[in-house]
Amino acid sequence: MSLSTYAYSADSSPFVVENVHEYFPDQVGNEWVYRGRMIEGGMVRIAEKDTQFSNVSNVMGEETIDGVKVTVFHDTNPGNQGPSDSYYRRDAAGIRYYGSKPGTMLERQLVPYQIVRFPLEIPSSFKQFNRQGLDLGMDIDRDGETEKVDIEAVSFVQEPERMTVPAGTYFNAIRLEAKMTMHVHLSESGKTIRGTDTMTVWFARGVGLLKYIERQTIPSFRSENERVVEVTEVLEKVKLGSVTK
Repeated sequence: MSLSTYAYSADSSPFVVENVHEYFPDQVGNEWVYRGRMIEGGMVRIAEKDTQFSNVSNVMGEETIDGVKVTVFHDTNPGNQGPSDSYYRRDAAGIRYYGSKPGTMLERQLVPYQIVRFPLEIPSSFKQFNRQGLDLGMDIDRDGETEKVDIEAVSFVQEPERMTVPAGTYFNAIRLEAKMTMHVHLSESGKTIRGTDTMTVWFARGVGLLKYIERQTIPSFRSENERVVEVTEVLEKVKLGSVTK
């Protein structure tokens, strides 16, 4: 059974995606061009700031991290945050994330962790990590001490969808959603504040990442008004080997 010919319905039994590696092409020289948008604001007024940007992602080659060979992706401006390199390993068990450069103190305490699990069953879910007492690397309450954080993330594989982006329309795109929850313990007051990060991504066979939406809620320790940041990138053009779309 192939996802490309499978008519999914809510009443269907779970099934395994065949040739799942074709949804995550990582050959050296592959290039994806994305159009991005970042919206920032409060929970009440989300569109206080609306920024357009572009990002180009390339597969650069391989490196070794702690004795493990990983694939290097270079992005010119992911999430409008400037250039970075990201490290992944794809094998029979799935895809693991080995961090980025430049990265954050919190990320370095979490990696490596699994972001996709093989075999890929639709629908399904798994826990990516659940860690307590990590160093947030930020002094939110400005008392001279960085805060501690408990953090967990769960990944969901959802029903395939038809997805239209500037690069074209793709049928039966795989939809993945990762939900991360952080409980930050303020060192000055002992109060705990909560933040969330939800990432929804769509992948097409033979193409890779079509679109992602990341929505972060950033709590304020001085008020009840959370900050919201929403970033979207959509595929404009892809070049895989000698084939350009």
